[in-house]
Amino acid sequence: MTANTSPQAAEPFDPQSVYAVLICDLIGVRFGPDGKSDPSEVRVHIEAKGGRFHAAALGDKAGLEQGRVHFFYQPDLSTREELIEAAGDGRYDAVIAAATFLPSETVFPIAGVRIGAGTGNMGSRSWGGGSGEGGTAVLMNTPGINSRATAQMVMKAILKVLPDLPVDRLHQRVARGAFDTGRELRDFPTEKLEGKTIAIIGYGNIGREVAKLARAFGMRVVIHARPRHRDWIEAEGFVFAPDLIDAAEGADVLSVHVGLGKQDAQSGRYANAGIIGADVLSRMHKGAVLVNYDRGELVDVAALGEALDAGQLRHAAIDADLFSDASTGRLSGPMLPYLDLVERHGDKLELLPHAAADTDHPSRVAGAKQAVDQLFDVICRKAVTNARGTVPPGYHLLGATTPPGIGPVTADHLLKLTSCNCSELADVCDRQSRLWKALANTPPAERGMIVAEQGEELVRLIDRFCLLAEKLNLRGPYQ
Repeated sequence: MTANTSPQAAEPFDPQSVYAVLICDLIGVRFGPDGKSDPSEVRVHIEAKGGRFHAAALGDKAGLEQGRVHFFYQPDLSTREELIEAAGDGRYDAVIAAATFLPSETVFPIAGVRIGAGTGNMGSRSWGGGSGEGGTAVLMNTPGINSRATAQMVMKAILKVLPDLPVDRLHQRVARGAFDTGRELRDFPTEKLEGKTIAIIGYGNIGREVAKLARAFGMRVVIHARPRHRDWIEAEGFVFAPDLIDAAEGADVLSVHVGLGKQDAQSGRYANAGIIGADVLSRMHKGAVLVNYDRGELVDVAALGEALDAGQLRHAAIDADLFSDASTGRLSGPMLPYLDLVERHGDKLELLPHAAADTDHPSRVAGAKQAVDQLFDVICRKAVTNARGTVPPGYHLLGATTPPGIGPVTADHLLKLTSCNCSELADVCDRQSRLWKALANTPPAERGMIVAEQGEELVRLIDRFCLLAEKLNLRGPYQ
């Protein structure tokens, strides 16, 4: 199933009802003539559905137009205190967030949607925190929206240091005319990515996209995920590692994509906090690269510092939230512990403020539109798409949505094939089958004639089938 984000007629709505939705993250990361981020694409989408868009905070709810869902755009909210003040009293019925962390004290009686896959930042007690287990409100996400953007940024982080050719230094010398290729190029040996091993922790939408890109570079891809994913991981040509340590063994690169996991109600600690620790880092190839473009808490920062000290890691790329109190300048967020490593290892670190995918404008707009659609479904029809955790009684589930080509193949993908699609696939498969059977039924010594006459056609049919499978979103695990 794919998300419906096209403009449409106004949603059916109780003419006496009024609902307020807080949008606490940017829904457009391009800037308009006034120098401010431009949310106009999502605003148009909201208004086409009969909603109202307000570039301000909610004031007196009684003064709002009835029969509408009102969206209040407040992307500058960031700190715990600001969010509790804005939404601690339940004045907003629902919320749309991306990277902003919603404290447990925030209250949204109906629903929350996270733009993106994981929901670890959706900490409101209304739905039971980031896992969505418990509470009385609905928690949803928009999986796959930023998967490709994140995966591409992971590869960008890797390519900064592997292959380890000092591109900047060579450029400077060449630009000065201070280099002789014949005599000096041999002083800069390097190794290509092809043949190196990348360990990917997690086989969700982002992990799978990273795996596909890494394979395109000729890397050996090892994936640690739940046992139920093993058959599909191996069917796609990747190596399955049943244990996290097994995955890290001899890896040149490790990229983690598992999310925070469930939060312990007593300690507040997340299940996956610190899973990338000394035991994992010590198994990697000496001089390896760590990429954590998931959640900052997943890495044991003390163990990371020790691995950088020992040369076990040559580089670490981290993408995590960093917040600054506007009045005091006090810093907070999961990036904070990493800052202690900068003085000793600044040249071995690349620290990003949770920007790897969140600054991709098309992804953010598409995710925001999908979040709007999902909230209208919940409010107008009691229908839930991309549910996380438990769904309160009285709602019905619509399943999951992902962008084309992201996530598993579903029955819906097969049922939506047209007669023309099926006929074309059948024809390609039938023609391939005849050629393969001809080769199988011919003695090896006599196959040369068939290959000479039909080899080009056979390879063309193979390529055609692969392209059709990609185009029709038929590649990947089946769900």
